[in-house]
Amino acid sequence: MTARARLTASTTGDDYRVALEDGAGHLWHADEPAALGGGDTAPTPDQLLLSALGACTAITLRMYAARKQWPLEGVEVELALDPDGRPAAGTDIARTIILRGPLDADQRERLLQIANACPIHRLLTGEVRIASALTA
Repeated sequence: MTARARLTASTTGDDYRVALEDGAGHLWHADEPAALGGGDTAPTPDQLLLSALGACTAITLRMYAARKQWPLEGVEVELALDPDGRPAAGTDIARTIILRGPLDADQRERLLQIANACPIHRLLTGEVRIASALTA
C-alpha cells in the first residue's frame, strides 16, 4: 500500500533550521525563533502543524462549495495553538473560519460541519500512532 503522504526533514547545519522535501520537488523549511536558539528564518513546527489544518479546512470548504455550486467566494482560517496557555492536559486549537460570499444560514452551517470533517481535522482528533525507528 502506498503512503498517503511522505516527506523528508533534514537538518541544515544552521542552528535549528530544517529542510523539508516531499519528493515531488517542493522544498520548504522550519526553524525556531531566535529566543529559542533558532534563526527565525521559517515557520516553527507548531505553525506548520496549524498550517496543515488551515490549508485542509480552506481547500475542503472550497471543494465542497464548488460541488454544490454554492456562492462561496473565499475562505480565511485563523488558528491558535493553546490560545489560553498550556492546558493541564491535552492540547487546544482554536479555529475561526471566515466565509466570504452570499451564503445562507443553512449553507454556512453545513460548511462548518464539513470543516469539522476535513482530513487533517479527522487526523488530529483521531487516534494517531507513530512508529519510530533508527537507521545508520
